[in-house]
This record gives sequence, structure tokens and C-alpha cells, in this order.
Amino acid sequence: MVRPSALPVLLILSAAVPMASLQVKGTPVQKVIEMMNEMLVKGNAEKEAEAKIFAEYAEWVDDTSQETGFAIKTLNADIEKLTATAEKADSDTAELSESIGELDGEISTWEADQKAATGLRESQNAEYMKISTDYSESLDALDAAINVLSKQDYARGQAEMLLQQMATKSSGMQRVLAAFLQQKAQGADAGGNGAPAVAAYEASGGGIITMLEKLKKKFKTELDTVQTEEANTRHAYDLEMLHLGNSIEAASGDRSKKIETRAQSMADSAEAKGALANAQTDLADSQKTLQDVKSTFLAKTGDFKANQQVRAEEIEAITKAVEIISGAAVSGGADKHLPGLVQKSEKAPSLLQVRRSSKRVTVRARAAEFLRKRADALGSKVLSLAAIQLGTNFDPFAKVIKMIETLITRLEEEAAAEAGHKAWCDGELKENKLTRDEKTSEVALLTAAAEKLAGEIAAFAKELEELAAAQAALAKAMKEATEFREKEKAENLQTIDDAKKAQEAVSSALTILKEFYAKQAGLIQVAQVPEMKAYKGQGGASTGVVGMLEVILSDFARLEAETTADEGQSATEYDQFMTDSKTSSKAKHDEEFDKGLLKDKKEHELKGTNKDLRSTQQELDASLLYYAELKPQCLEVKVSYEERVARRKDEIEALKQAYTMLGGQ
Repeated sequence: MVRPSALPVLLILSAAVPMASLQVKGTPVQKVIEMMNEMLVKGNAEKEAEAKIFAEYAEWVDDTSQETGFAIKTLNADIEKLTATAEKADSDTAELSESIGELDGEISTWEADQKAATGLRESQNAEYMKISTDYSESLDALDAAINVLSKQDYARGQAEMLLQQMATKSSGMQRVLAAFLQQKAQGADAGGNGAPAVAAYEASGGGIITMLEKLKKKFKTELDTVQTEEANTRHAYDLEMLHLGNSIEAASGDRSKKIETRAQSMADSAEAKGALANAQTDLADSQKTLQDVKSTFLAKTGDFKANQQVRAEEIEAITKAVEIISGAAVSGGADKHLPGLVQKSEKAPSLLQVRRSSKRVTVRARAAEFLRKRADALGSKVLSLAAIQLGTNFDPFAKVIKMIETLITRLEEEAAAEAGHKAWCDGELKENKLTRDEKTSEVALLTAAAEKLAGEIAAFAKELEELAAAQAALAKAMKEATEFREKEKAENLQTIDDAKKAQEAVSSALTILKEFYAKQAGLIQVAQVPEMKAYKGQGGASTGVVGMLEVILSDFARLEAETTADEGQSATEYDQFMTDSKTSSKAKHDEEFDKGLLKDKKEHELKGTNKDLRSTQQELDASLLYYAELKPQCLEVKVSYEERVARRKDEIEALKQAYTMLGGQ
């Protein structure tokens, strides 16, 4: 494209062609017409090309505005959605926190109820054990007394004395004796009131046995009542503890789920707010881009319309000039008169014309020679072409000076334009390099951060698997230990109970035997019937039996003591194992929960880091693409900017010297 400022130079250079060539190809007027026709063709082509370029630019602006508008609508919708999501997540978090607080209060209340119920139950059970023991000892004492009295028909006094003796050795017999005496007193009162006397008190011990059996039946009934009340109380306690335990377990499970849900809501809120901030940034960028595109398009539209108007006016002016020059007044006159100017005049020129012409030819020759030398030294086509124009005899002297002025102006304008382009290139290249370096560094940092987060997430996942496996192993071990402990406890308690009962039975047998043999030993001094040898009992055999029973009694006592000690130690070891296991399981559960939250947090951070990495990589790719576009314009040149500036400066200086030589001001 030829700039309007360069058109006069082309006209001058074209008009300065040697006359010999014009005589061959046509007259000067014809050449001018031909030149203007070429200018018309070129002007129309450039006008249409500029219109086509602007149309493409306008289409690009329309597409970009439409796409950006759609993006803005989408971002507004996303912002509204993300805002609602963040608000909902915050609301859910607040509600869950309140609900968790309520559950904590309920769990604390239920645990307090459990503790109170357990304390009450322990006191009730202690009272029951005391009463049950009293009744059991009384029943055992009654069985022993009835057994002794049944073997021999004691008189009433002897029977009562025997009961008193047994009461001194057994606390259970003391309660039996008290009840017996009370019942006896009630019977005596009844006899004193006219009731018939009880035969048991008048004859033998048979009536006492009957009274003792009544007492036994009474005690057993009362014991059954106490046991029934204990069973009912224990059952009610178990039901209450089961209900409270189920409530606490359900509330604890609900609390854990709500804590997990709250953590997820907090993570969702953070993610939504992060995405919201990005969307708001993208919206601001898109709005700024749309505004810049529209404002730039508006400015360029004005420039385009002004250029089109200038081009149309130029084409119109050239068209009119061609019409005028092509008319008979100019073209016909040129055909008639101009050819005579390039031939020898039949009239000799005046002396003044010869002197002026000779002086001008000399000056032009000197200037042309100077420009040729500078053109050879600088390798400048501009100076070479100017030297050729000065060497011709066609152009008027003033027109040559005008040509040099035009060339100087054009070179100065080109120098200013190239300096502006150089400054633009330097600025764009510097800014692009800073952007590329910055984005390359950011990509490297984000890549390293993403890799680090991925490694941490994998480590957390492995640790969570190990913690889950450890908790499962602990649960299995506690279950197996509980099953073994329950079985072991049942066996120990049964052994202890058997040992106690055996000791009671052996003690009763020893008491009876020892008393019997002691009594027989006391009767040895009593006179016997002469014809009948006194039977003293199986004295020798009794010693062996009593000794064996005493050994058996000690064996059962040792069995009870050892089993009781083993049971206590096993219970202590089991309780310690369960306490340690529960503590370890809770610690691992808490650690699993904390690390689960950390893993979720790291995954959220990784998601954001990857998003930032993709965005930064796109920015880096864009800066690299722009750098590739800048290289042909600013870097890949055959001659450096400094060399071009120096050469153009020399060309301008040479033209100015030639201008001065020709008498220009």
C-alpha cells in the first residue's frame, strides 16, 4: 500500500523520466493520464480491501461480543448458583452445630441417668445379698437342726438345748432360734387363753421339728419373695440400662454422622466460595474485555469511515482530473503543441536563457554526482534514484528541489514510524518476557504443590486403611476376650458355689459327728447293764472319718480361695484389657476421623490447585503464542534497527546537502 504522502514523489519521479523514452511510449500527458488511471485502480482496490478488512474485523467484534455476552450471562448464573450453594452450606453448618449441641446435652443427661441408676441398683443389690445370705444361712441351719433332731427322739428340753448349742456356732441358727422362741411364745400365749396345749411342747422333739419345718417353709417363702423382688428389680434395671444405652448409642451415631455432614458442609461452603471468587474475577475480566472490544471497535469505526471518505474523495478528484486532462482542451492541445518542446527549436534561445540553463545544469550535475557517490557509499536506492532524476534535463529546477524536499519528508516520516514500531516492539517483548517468566514459575510451583498434595492424600488414604484394620482387629479381640471371660467367670462362680456348699455340708457333718462322738465319750462312765456290753460307737473308725472330712473341708476351702483369687485376677486383667482396648480403639477412631478431615481438606486444596494450574498454563500458552507472533515483526529482521537508523540518517543528510547545493532554504 502506498501512503498518500508518497504519491507526489511517484508523480515527480514518473515525470522525470528521460524525454527519449517518452517519445517512444507516448506524450507526457498520456503518461500522466495512464498514471492517474493506475492510481484510480489502486485506490479502488485499496478502498475495497480496507472495507473487506473492516468487515472481517466487524464480524470478529460481533462474534467476540456475542461469545463474551454469553459468558457473562453464564457467569452471572454461576455466581447466583454458587452464592446460593455457599449460603445453604453455611445454614446447614449452623443447623448441624446446633443439633450436635442438643445431642451432647441429651447424651450427658442419659449418662447421668445411667450412673444414678447404677448407684441405686448397687445399693439394692447389696441389701438383697445381705437379706438373701441371712435367709440362706437360716435355711441351712434349719436343715441341720431338723436333720439332727430327726435322727434321735430328743425331749423338748434337750431339743431346745441342742438348738441353743447350734446357735452359738452359726449366725443362721441364731436367727432360727430367735424365730423359734418367738413362735413358742406366741403358742404359749394362745394356750394361756384357753387354747389346747401344743403336744410338741409336752411330749418330745417331734413338735419342735414341726415348728422348725414351719419356720423353714416361712423363711423359704420370704426368701422366694426377696429373690422375686430382686429379679424384678434387676430386670427393670437391665431394661432401663438397655434403653439408655440404646439411646446413647443412637444419639452418638447420629452425632458422628452430623459431625461428618457438618465437615462436608463446611468443605462445600469453602469450595463454593472459592469458585464464587473465581467466577466474580472472570466476570469482571469478561465485562472489561467486552467494554474494551466495543470501545476499540467504535474508535476504529470512526477511523474507517474517515478513511473511506478520504479515499472516495481522492478517487472522485482523480476521476475528474482524468476527465479534464483527457478532454480536447488538454489532450488535444498537448498533441498539437507539446511535441514541439522536445525537438530543436528553429529559433535560437536568448543569452539569458542559455546562461540560466547552463548554470542550472552545472548545479544539478554537481548535486547528482554527490548523490551518486553517497548512494554508492551507503548502498541507498533512494539516493541513487534521486541522482538519476537530477541527471535528466526534463524536470524544471524548482520541481527537482520539491522532489528532494518530498524525499526528505518521507524519510523523516519513515524514521519516526520505525522508531515508534521499535518502541512498541521493545515494550511488548519486555512485557511478554516478564509474563512468560512469571507464568513459567507459577506453573512449576503449582505443579510441585499438586504433586505434594497428591502424595499427602495417598499417605492419608493408606493410614486410614491401617487405622480401620486396627480398629477391626481390636473389636474382634475384645469380642473374643468377652466371650472367653463370660465362660470363665461362669465356671469360676460355679466352682466357688460348689466349694461353699461342699464346705457347709462337710462342716455340718463334722459338727454332727463330733458332737455325737463327744456325747458318747461322756456316757462311757455311766453304769451299764452287766449282761450287755456298752456300745461306744465306732470310735476308731470315727477318728479316720473325722480326719478325712477335715482334710476334705480344707481342700474345699483351698479350692474356694484359689478359685476366688483366680477369678479376681482374671476379672482385673479382663477389665484392664478392655479399658486399654477401648482407649486404643477410641484414639484410633479419633485419629481416623481427624485424618479423614485432613484428607478431605487436602483433596479440596488439590482440586483448587489443579484448577489454578490449568488456568496458569493457559495463560503461559497464550503468552508463548503471542511471542511467536512478535518474533517475525520485531526479532527476525535482516538489518538491525540501529543500522537502519544510521543509514536513513545518512540518506537524509545527503539529501539535505544536495538540497542546499540546489539553492533550497
